[in-house]
Amino acid sequence: MRSHRRSIRSFPLVPLAALLMAPGFGYSGPLAENLHVSGRVVRADTDAPLAGVQVSIRGTRAGALTGADGRYALDVPRVQLAQQDIHVVALLIGYHAADSLVHVPDAVAGSSVTVDFRLKPEPVALNELVVAGATGVVQRREGAKVADAARSSAEMPVGPTGTTNLRPVMTQTNTPSTSFKTGGGWYGPRRYRTATGNREEYAHITDNAFLSPDDHPLSTFSIDVDRASYSNVRRFLLRDRRLPPVDAVQIEEMVNYFSYHYDLPHGNDPVAITTEVGAAPWAPEHRLLRIGLASRPVATADLPPANLVFLLDVSGSMASPDKLPLVKSSMRLLVQQLRPVDRVAIVVYAGAAGLVLEPTSGAHKGRILEAIDRLEAGGSTAGGAGLRLAYDVARRSFRRGGNNRVILATDGDFNVGESSDAAMIRLIEAKRAQGTFLTVLGFGTGNLQSEKMQELAQHGNGNYAYIDGLQEARKVLVHEMGGTLLTVAKDVKVQIEFNPGRVRAYRLLGYENRLLAAEDFNDDAKDAGDLGAGHTVTALYEIIPTGVESDEGPGSVDPLRYRTPGRVSGAGRGDELAFVKVRYKRPHGTESHLLQRAVRDGSGKVSTDFTFASAVAGFGMLLRKSPYRGSISAGQVLALADDGLGDDPEGYRRGFLELVRAYQAITHREVWEEIRR
Repeated sequence: MRSHRRSIRSFPLVPLAALLMAPGFGYSGPLAENLHVSGRVVRADTDAPLAGVQVSIRGTRAGALTGADGRYALDVPRVQLAQQDIHVVALLIGYHAADSLVHVPDAVAGSSVTVDFRLKPEPVALNELVVAGATGVVQRREGAKVADAARSSAEMPVGPTGTTNLRPVMTQTNTPSTSFKTGGGWYGPRRYRTATGNREEYAHITDNAFLSPDDHPLSTFSIDVDRASYSNVRRFLLRDRRLPPVDAVQIEEMVNYFSYHYDLPHGNDPVAITTEVGAAPWAPEHRLLRIGLASRPVATADLPPANLVFLLDVSGSMASPDKLPLVKSSMRLLVQQLRPVDRVAIVVYAGAAGLVLEPTSGAHKGRILEAIDRLEAGGSTAGGAGLRLAYDVARRSFRRGGNNRVILATDGDFNVGESSDAAMIRLIEAKRAQGTFLTVLGFGTGNLQSEKMQELAQHGNGNYAYIDGLQEARKVLVHEMGGTLLTVAKDVKVQIEFNPGRVRAYRLLGYENRLLAAEDFNDDAKDAGDLGAGHTVTALYEIIPTGVESDEGPGSVDPLRYRTPGRVSGAGRGDELAFVKVRYKRPHGTESHLLQRAVRDGSGKVSTDFTFASAVAGFGMLLRKSPYRGSISAGQVLALADDGLGDDPEGYRRGFLELVRAYQAITHREVWEEIRR
């Protein structure tokens, strides 16, 4: 094993330097004596590099995740090493854990060691279960095996929270209730919180119900370009090997995780509308309306000059490998995309907030990366103080006509400092009005406050993404950089009028926390979602056609005294199924613009995009145990998704198949464990 001395470059002092180098703040100065551990992790049987492997040093807080090439690197202060022999551990769900005992050279500042791993796949055989006849009795089929790439909860390593028992339980919060719009369930005051030792919270959602166009002719909602729910669900299924809480599943974010081939805008409008109608897979007698919005992609070279402030949480809760180490790796990816015209500053917060890098040109990537590399986790969390400092730094470097944005990276723990959500939202809205937007990136497990993080991004004219690994960071910050960082249309609202002559009932899939009153559509003061460059937005409506009897239709109402229901206008008697309207504002405008399009129900073959989107929606209903999931099954979802793969250059759609198979294995295991009990 080879060791050598690494030269330590001096790091320039910045304002508040004394504060930043204080114990527990989260910044290690140039005098720290670190051991540098690096290496590569590959699959034992094929030598293929493994991405997303958690590599850590036992007994310390040091950890890192491997990149797409299987390589990792981490630094651990020698003061954390109790002896000269260290255990380096590599963990990846679906593979045997590896533990390497390494002898560390005599204490020499900056010495390094190389530790490579070859991980062996770890399939687990489960007995296949068969439902026998109409009785529904579950039997065990002897000798039949089902491959499951996961271990059971009892066999999984204990996570950073110190518990693997994460069965959801209900808790009550003091958040005031907000009435939901007709037909859907708003995020009410109840929230799901996982078991003791874990602070993750998901607000309660009730699936949108079927509505009659006689009583509710208009359906209005704000667009949602967040995709966090999908990557969070993926974390539960693939890494934790358990089903997510039902309220962690937001169907619109699942569907919108994927891009679709929609018409691009023509002329001066930054948004274009596409519609398509086909059969609903879970209820073939019903129709499924797909509404798609798309904006033009913008090449990185053509983006306006950026004034970015990285606001990085370095509190003690960020110490695990899937948090601060992944934040640092993610920010490195973004830094590599910067141009000389772009500027970046770095603000960190723990027990207090401080500036570790003054605004720096993208031409000096080495200086920016050096500041990122020196961050460590420790201390409590002053989220509000960090936001205020980050906005102040952004204001001092404001680029007129540029992309002024704060990028907050955190596990969602805002437990010290500006504790009032309302105060933070007022701050974010005030800065939004001044032209500085907010993007929120969530990391790790145990503290995730999904509703809060989504709300902050929504009020900051930005988006919220959950980063569960380096591949997701690359998707959000490299492949979709324009959509993540550049808003091309703000306050985008959609309103659909359904034709009662063709539609008996309809329901919107997802968007429960984005529903608007009909009057909000024409109210330019009403805030709504924002569309980034190259983004697509999809909304799905399940429709019960007139003449189709269904147990899932709308509830009945008493006859109206002053209005006769069912009377259809001349236009309503035509072949139009619905009429779609979209309102948007330009990024710095105050007046909305209107787009509109009629929808007709064709009988032709649907596109692969339609098939795939319906598969994702069906899977979301399965995960949510939705009362409207009809006949959908995991097997049908797999078949639909396979038919809808189409052009999949990045492999995102094939990754969805992996999620569905994991769901099958987990539900199979849970049924068998229930039988055994």
